[in-house]
Amino acid sequence: MTSKKNIYVNGVNEVPLPMRQIEIVERKGIGHPDSVADALGEEVSKALCKMYIKEVGHVLHHNTDETQIAAGMAAPKFGGGHIIDPAYILLVGRATTKIDTGKDVLELPCKPVALAAARKYLDKTFPNLDVDSEIILDAKLGMGSDDLTGVYKASGHLANDTSFGVGYAPYSITDKLVLKTEEYMNGKMKKIIPASGQDIKVMASRVNNKITLTVACAMVDKYIEDAKAYRSIMEEMHSAVYDNALKVIGNEKVSVKLDINTGDDYKRKVYYLTCTGLSQEMGDDGSVGRGNRCNGLITPYRPMSMEATSGKNPITHIGKIYNVMSKLMADDIAKKVGADAEVRVRILSQIGKPVSQPLNCSVDIVDVGADSNPKIGKWKAEAESIAADWLDNVDKVTELIINGKVRTF
Repeated sequence: MTSKKNIYVNGVNEVPLPMRQIEIVERKGIGHPDSVADALGEEVSKALCKMYIKEVGHVLHHNTDETQIAAGMAAPKFGGGHIIDPAYILLVGRATTKIDTGKDVLELPCKPVALAAARKYLDKTFPNLDVDSEIILDAKLGMGSDDLTGVYKASGHLANDTSFGVGYAPYSITDKLVLKTEEYMNGKMKKIIPASGQDIKVMASRVNNKITLTVACAMVDKYIEDAKAYRSIMEEMHSAVYDNALKVIGNEKVSVKLDINTGDDYKRKVYYLTCTGLSQEMGDDGSVGRGNRCNGLITPYRPMSMEATSGKNPITHIGKIYNVMSKLMADDIAKKVGADAEVRVRILSQIGKPVSQPLNCSVDIVDVGADSNPKIGKWKAEAESIAADWLDNVDKVTELIINGKVRTF
């Protein structure tokens, strides 16, 4: 089915992923260097948006999706070590640094706004990091090229790239388990295990109805007095994370096996020990777009876009708008279709064309027997209506992004 908005809805006769034998899902937690880079790129973009609205009444062209983190050096040890060389964080991107008002040229405080937003996020999110002494924070924000800023100025809703966004719904139990495990470990668990750091990675492998959950969690040295205490904390963490996993699984017919910090080797005295709870203090660099997609996960068995979502402007940048919108579309369509089917959405733009009129918007409804299922006729009409409604309300997507109401990593 097609429409003047180039929306195509198809039933796909295929076994949905949650019913297949194998599934792999990953999440890089908020303290992973790639996630830190994503977060800083997004925080800077949101701060610039709010500054632009305050100063000139609307959002100006910018993209801050190239934040880089160069790891430092540290000497962690039981009882508390120290940072030797601070990690270096460079906020990189394009921004409108000045604007001709017709009367004069208004200079805009882009770099101070960017630095303040990044510092605020780091201070708020990572309590074991001393931003003043353990981070070198820098910003390089220059004006964008004439062709892209020209597209932006021509209209607030002309695509600045020929690109696509991808989303799917609903989450499988494996998806939910990975997401909720990291959120628990970086949330409620911190109250009972303060020695756990924010750099957490969760990987799930599901084979039939058995899920193996592999977790890596950086530990904060100053809270752990010796190797015996470390092992005790690992046992406590295993129990807490496993209990939470059982709550997430609920009545689902799956079992879970949990492994934490499998790189530890007690005989060789190898422990995942850090000073700050972040591996960027030594060894791990980070970049925007190398981690989670905008649904918060890395899902090799699902359709994914390689485009970074965080840090891009929320007005014209397809890499952000269509990735977020495709997830919102898929969620709404899945609610109508029901939990047994899988919804996949892909939206493609053309540079300079209205964001609300993609080159194509493809919605696949994946279900066993979908080609011959009489429900598909109803699903097509409902799916097209939902997709068209989101495309007609691009401003709503922009508003959700600026106000931090949707996930970008």
